Amino acid sequence: MITKIHNIKNITTYDPILDKIVVENTDSIIIENGRIIKIGLEDEDWIINHELDAQQTIITPGFIDSHTHLIFASNRSDDFSNRISGKSYIEIAESGGGIKSSIKSLRNISKDQLLDKCLKDINNIVKTGTTTIEAKSGYGLTLEDEIKSLEVIRDLNEESTIDVVSTFMGAHDFPLEINNKNDYVNLICNEMIPEVAAMNLAEFCDIFCEKGYFDHEQTRKICNSAKEHNLKIKLHIDEFEDFNGAYLAGELKAVSADHLMKSNSKGLTHMAKNGVVATILPGTTLFLGLDTYANGRKMIEAGCDIALASDYNPGSCTIYSIPIVMALSCLYCGLSIEEAFKGVTYNAAKAINRQDSIGVVKENYFADLLFWDINSIAEIPYWFNSDKLSMVMKKGKLI
Repeated sequence: MITKIHNIKNITTYDPILDKIVVENTDSIIIENGRIIKIGLEDEDWIINHELDAQQTIITPGFIDSHTHLIFASNRSDDFSNRISGKSYIEIAESGGGIKSSIKSLRNISKDQLLDKCLKDINNIVKTGTTTIEAKSGYGLTLEDEIKSLEVIRDLNEESTIDVVSTFMGAHDFPLEINNKNDYVNLICNEMIPEVAAMNLAEFCDIFCEKGYFDHEQTRKICNSAKEHNLKIKLHIDEFEDFNGAYLAGELKAVSADHLMKSNSKGLTHMAKNGVVATILPGTTLFLGLDTYANGRKMIEAGCDIALASDYNPGSCTIYSIPIVMALSCLYCGLSIEEAFKGVTYNAAKAINRQDSIGVVKENYFADLLFWDINSIAEIPYWFNSDKLSMVMKKGKLI
């Protein structure tokens, strides 16, 4: 089926060839089998099966959220209250809150219940303009519960309206029932990763490399196992202190390294030289009530490609709106409007290895499109929410 979109104000997108945001005045977009096959009619004749009036909206690529912990069972509003009372993230974790409380609830929920809960979340997320989302396991920390989480991600791809990219994150924390941390690392490497790979349940492997969590040696060991099983690498690094995680990310040639609030310049330069996308998560900084945001300007000056993501999760960020994340990055991380826009489209696609199919409005790319009742993309973070979003399209279908 061929769909024609007409009555377009303009198309605003990053152009990888020109390396800048461009505004293209065009009369139409032609879509077939979910992909854009022509921008602008010119003199060609097309047999159109369906026409869509864009109603003089600006069309942009759909947003890509390249870092979420979507697969969780219950909220952690108690943690939020404790933080307001003055307790730190680490103190809350040590008292039985934090990730460990999410582990307990996920282990006690059925796969069907978890799937239903995540579908409801996605229905809300779509309304803010996200058309592709990365989702991690990591609240199970047993082989059975990590597999359950990843199977939910697989099923979400069948039942939801958007694409969900799967990341195995058994290395999110250490389970209470295993006393020796290296024993758990061996479980991840020798049992979890081989089973996840054999079942084809994940594309990426992520590790929380931070003081008190997984150290450099443990992170290298897990990454080596992941690579042996054809999983690509993502890392959580330098969130609470400079753990020299950025340099390690460059050494391991991760696809992306995320958080980066405390990363040093040498590490960021090493990331840039090795093509590691720097993903910053300003919603988390806001939600945790912290003062130090990731310095996006320093990362750009070091040569890094910057992606923005929500870090949507039950404990440290319940914000899933990419327009809000864009606004925070411009207000507190040193990014321009254009850099923020690129960070949630093209660079976000790079952070999940999909820059050749999504993240720009271009012929042969999927028709993941947003229709905005605005005059320029500056209004997206300016209005802060998604009120100006008129329509959302995924692979040529309005959702």
